[in-house]
This record gives sequence, structure tokens and C-alpha cells, in this order.
Amino acid sequence: MNTSSTTVPRPIEIVPSVLPADFARLGEECAALEAAGVDRIQWDVMDGVFVPNLTFGPDVIAACRPHAQVMFEAHLMVVDPDPMLGAYVDAGCEMLIVHAESVTHLHRSLNRVAELGAKPAVAINPATPIDAVSHVLDLVDMVLVMTVNPGFGGQAYVATMEPKIAALRCLIDESGSAGASGAGIDIEVDGGISADTISGAAAAGANVLVSGSALYRYADGLAHGVADLRCRAEAASRA
Repeated sequence: MNTSSTTVPRPIEIVPSVLPADFARLGEECAALEAAGVDRIQWDVMDGVFVPNLTFGPDVIAACRPHAQVMFEAHLMVVDPDPMLGAYVDAGCEMLIVHAESVTHLHRSLNRVAELGAKPAVAINPATPIDAVSHVLDLVDMVLVMTVNPGFGGQAYVATMEPKIAALRCLIDESGSAGASGAGIDIEVDGGISADTISGAAAAGANVLVSGSALYRYADGLAHGVADLRCRAEAASRA
């Protein structure tokens, strides 16, 4: 097992979901997000089965890849993602997030992501306990704690996930695992992240924060929104 000190806080990263973007101009939207200073871009891949919505396939993501250099991550909210993992890597996604609830053999799925050359990550829904990922920490670079039930943008933040985030950070620290890459394990949160909620998530231990609708609502533009969210999260993580 790779080990490293986990007492140093993980760097804060602000990650937009493109769900609120103009789908007719997705390439331009990705370029605008990169110019605004985001750390990566998340693609919410939904199949209409695992979650009640249908969004992007790998061809759409591949068409947008030339428009931005920032990292792409695919959040695979799909039943049985394994057959399509290679397609999302080929489309330009450097990280693939699989749901613990959607795969039969989690170890096999995460190992396959690594074999394809992408960063493996695992997501858990609000009702899923952190025990579901306790035995795969050595195989991932990130754990995503959903702060809404997945399937739609614009939902209200579930604040009761904050103790879960804190418990997960303790679990990671106590495990001594430095993750799949040996560089440490990030905790991402996704759902309802805004100026009002980001501090609570960051204080609990999340360092990768996904914002969709709230980021796009900033009256002064995307760059101001990214800077404001980052400032709030960094202040909370140091408190």
C-alpha cells in the first residue's frame, strides 16, 4: 500500500458542471469556463436508467475536448459503466468517476479505469455509507460524496452529508492510503454547492467542489463566481 502524510490539507479545486451551459455552444462554454479559472470540468453522464435524466455521450465530450486544455472528468451516473469506460477515455476524460451502487465488481471497474490510463474515482449517493468505499481507497484518486440525489441540476444541498464527508476524511487519513497515484486522495462534493453551502462542505473536509447552477448565476460572470467560491472554500478549509 502506498502511504503518505495526510495531515496537509488537500488543495481546493473548483469544478463546474456543464449541465447549466448552453448545449448548442458547448465547446465555447468549455473555453469560457477554462478562461474563468476552473480547475477541471465535470461531465454529468446520465443514462435515464440509473438516474431519471439523459445527457452526454462520449461523442459530445470528444467534440468539446479541443476547445479547452483543462482536465475533463466524467461522472458516470449510468447502469453498468464498464463497457463504455474506454470510450470516455478516448473522448478525452482524464478522470472517470463510477458509482459504487452501479457496478457489480467495484475493484474490477476501478482497475480497468487505471488500465485505460485515466484517474479512477468512486462516487456514493447520499444514502450509501462510506463503508462502501473503505476497501478500495488504494485504487482511487478521489471519492465523490453526493450532496444531492443524482439526476438533476439545481437541487437543494443536503447539509446532513457534512458529517459523512468528515467521517470519510478521517477514514482516508486513518487508512494511510495515498490512493491510486500515490499523490493522496481528494474528496469531491457535488450537488447544491453555492456561496451559501460551499463553506460547510469545505470545513467538513471536501476539497474538490462541483458547482453548476449557482456558478452560472453569478451576476458578475463566471470568473467572479469561481474566485468567490474558491475564496470561501479556502477560508473554511483553514478554519
